[in-house]
Amino acid sequence: MFRTQAIRRPGSALEHDLVFGLAAMALAAVVFFIDTFTEIEGAIAVLYVIATLLAAQAVSQAGLIVCACIFVMLALISYGYTHFTDYDLQSTMRLLVALAALLVTTMLLLKTERARLSLLSLNAALKESEFRYRSIFDQTRVALWERDYSSLRSYLMELKAGGKGDVRKLARTNPGFVDECLSRITVVAANEAARELLGPQAASVGELRKSILSGHEKFLDLLQVIVDGGRVYEDKVEARADTGEEKLVLLSINFPKAAEAFDRVVVSMVDVTQRELALKTLAEAQAELARASKATAIGAMSASLAHELNQPLGAVLVNASTLLRWLDRDPPDIAAARRSTERIIRDAHRASEIIQNTRGLLSQTAGKLETVRIDDLIDETLALMEHELQRSVTSIVVEMASSVALPVVRIELQQVLINLITNAIQAMAESDADRRVITLTTDARDRDHLRIVVRDSGPGIDAKILKTLFTPFKTTKATGLGMGLSICRSTIEARGGRLNGYNDDRGGAVFEIHLPMTSELVDA
Repeated sequence: MFRTQAIRRPGSALEHDLVFGLAAMALAAVVFFIDTFTEIEGAIAVLYVIATLLAAQAVSQAGLIVCACIFVMLALISYGYTHFTDYDLQSTMRLLVALAALLVTTMLLLKTERARLSLLSLNAALKESEFRYRSIFDQTRVALWERDYSSLRSYLMELKAGGKGDVRKLARTNPGFVDECLSRITVVAANEAARELLGPQAASVGELRKSILSGHEKFLDLLQVIVDGGRVYEDKVEARADTGEEKLVLLSINFPKAAEAFDRVVVSMVDVTQRELALKTLAEAQAELARASKATAIGAMSASLAHELNQPLGAVLVNASTLLRWLDRDPPDIAAARRSTERIIRDAHRASEIIQNTRGLLSQTAGKLETVRIDDLIDETLALMEHELQRSVTSIVVEMASSVALPVVRIELQQVLINLITNAIQAMAESDADRRVITLTTDARDRDHLRIVVRDSGPGIDAKILKTLFTPFKTTKATGLGMGLSICRSTIEARGGRLNGYNDDRGGAVFEIHLPMTSELVDA
């Protein structure tokens, strides 16, 4: 029944409980003796209240109730013993008064004990919460300060109440305004991370060091947040450490709702110096990459122009030489000279179209789509290649399953076919093949795509270069640029098609062009 209290040492607590417990029992015994065996008249039983108060210092709540019950029984026994045969109203009233006092005292003591225990519980919870908060505050790796902004807030609220709520205007009209605001901020506490970030002086308790504040303009922004009743201030600011090193930090301050809570405002700083330097370096690298990409694009476009213009300009040169021979005859062959002139004009127009198409790619404007019959386009292409085919003694076999019309950019598809045919002619010429044949086949593989196959009778593609066949600037020719097949594939893919190359089991190289039959992908 005796209790011990955690705030005392075990020995002293036991002594305390024994003293008060024995005193309560002794007093109860004395009261019982006087009330029972003496002739003293009066409400002697009321003295049990004192015994109850003494017992409350030594026993628990349950023990107090037991003691109160014992005291009530003692009072009733004493009354019964002394007034068993001599009952009177006055003695009964004294007994009732004593019992009532004892009951009320016990109830008040129980209520007080419950309040005390509740207060102890709340105090323990508060201490635990404070310990937990302090542990988090001290051990977190984010630099934290506790600052007292209460004086600053009161000062700013007084100015606002007087109609001076514009902080920037106050700073312009009153040169000492900023210093006055700074003097009203004090540091209450700082954690280890704050000391590591800026140094021990910057994290010292007391007056706030100006060197760890944000710039003048940003400090005015902070003051305006307080004046406007804002809850959060965040910004990237520069802070100077004790060593004089400038650091870029992310400053974050959460202001409480209650004005009285401004005496402990948590301020956090996260060092973003390295991140900002990395972002700056990345931006510079991206800018350099963009410049390099532009230079590469210009180089690739120049190589593309050189490659694509080679055929029409070569044809112009051949036809011009032929024109001179027809004119040098005696008499001049005017009809043949006219045909050569028409070919020169045709090839010059073709060179112009190639340049215009390349300019369209640079300006990101789509080429003009035309609905072209594929047999007509192949005939036009072979007509352009007529001199080259004759010079290389190469035969062309055209196999068309059906005549199909599809939307294409005429000049682009012609250039692709010319490149593939030219490559085939050169491959067969280098191999000294006895029979030089190029087969052009067209067929509709399905309802949505048309296939054009260019097959030659040459030695085929070297297995070593099959994987890099369409890679830019990869070539096996001594005077080649390595751009032809790359340009062909990118041109076809830009119109929603695809271009593949492989070796035929019967010999020779095969290139397949797959083109969409509708304009949906072509316009993409």
